[in-house]
Amino acid sequence: MKKLLLLLLFCHVSSPVKHSLDFSVMASRGVPNIPDFVAVTHIEDVIMAYYDSSLAAPQPRQDWVRKLTEEDPQHWKRAVQECRNYQHHFKAEADTFKLHLNRTGGVHIIQESFGCEWDGETEKVDGYNQYGYNGENFLVLDVETETWVAVDPQAELIKSSLNTHWKNFLTNECPKWLKKYLKDGESFLQRAELPSVSLLQKTPSSPVSCHASGFYPDRASLIWRKDGEELHEGVDLGEILPNHDGTFQMSADLKPSASEDWGKYECVFHLSGVKDDVVTRLDQAEIRTNWVKTSVRGDEGGPGNIGISVTAAVLVLAAVAVAAVGFSVYKKKKANWPPPPAADSAELSETLNPDA
Repeated sequence: MKKLLLLLLFCHVSSPVKHSLDFSVMASRGVPNIPDFVAVTHIEDVIMAYYDSSLAAPQPRQDWVRKLTEEDPQHWKRAVQECRNYQHHFKAEADTFKLHLNRTGGVHIIQESFGCEWDGETEKVDGYNQYGYNGENFLVLDVETETWVAVDPQAELIKSSLNTHWKNFLTNECPKWLKKYLKDGESFLQRAELPSVSLLQKTPSSPVSCHASGFYPDRASLIWRKDGEELHEGVDLGEILPNHDGTFQMSADLKPSASEDWGKYECVFHLSGVKDDVVTRLDQAEIRTNWVKTSVRGDEGGPGNIGISVTAAVLVLAAVAVAAVGFSVYKKKKANWPPPPAADSAELSETLNPDA
């Protein structure tokens, strides 16, 4: 249950050609060992700051954000105060949800995601705001008309009680903050890092997974080729997911033909803005697995290659399956999750804020 809640909260989105600043908040009732209020700020799909009701103040999650708190303390002080103010406001909205829906007991999870996207080439700005209730789409703001659109019929009872005056913040204030943070964190946010690439296979009959991890930014592609031609059939491309250090990972699964043809396959990773691709040829000897393989020479009982990354890949797939039941977001973006939640609120805070 706790994993589902955190996945629902942090599942948010971004366009590969735009810069984005996103604020995700969640208020919950009736959920043991979870803070009743959680807020996360993302920039470019990277967690910038984290706060929950067990903490005294929002916690920076990146070194450049910590530097910002020292070099521009007034800005950080304002951001901290606005976070605290919004905590009280949002918890009051959660009570409004319960009141209008006539639900006083049981589990209540109110989610809100709002923010802005800015195109550095066209200067176009888009703002968005949407609510989820107990993991379902609920309300979406039409920013231009400043009116709420009920996605769920029950939301008709709620929308008249919510603030509609969001346009100035979403299309004016938010982009200013976004541009400031892009400048402050330029060395971190504008860098390019290539991944390490591994070949994984769970069992001899399982697909071979090409797993790329440690790349940045998330504007990347991963494909399988055979004899130099890109393959589409028999290839299962996974989502781009975050690592705890702010980099990303992704995988592409392939069901190859007979092993004698394996030398014709190669996995190709491409990072936007980087000239050279990372090309990994399919080689049975290089596959990490948790079963004892037959050696390339055909000898039975050859040395096994225990690949702990297989377990990680399975966990990632499980997380994707769980998140699929969460509410979809107004803007079509790639999924993004933080590290798995810990057993209680104190441990949760420590997990998400290891250097705090």
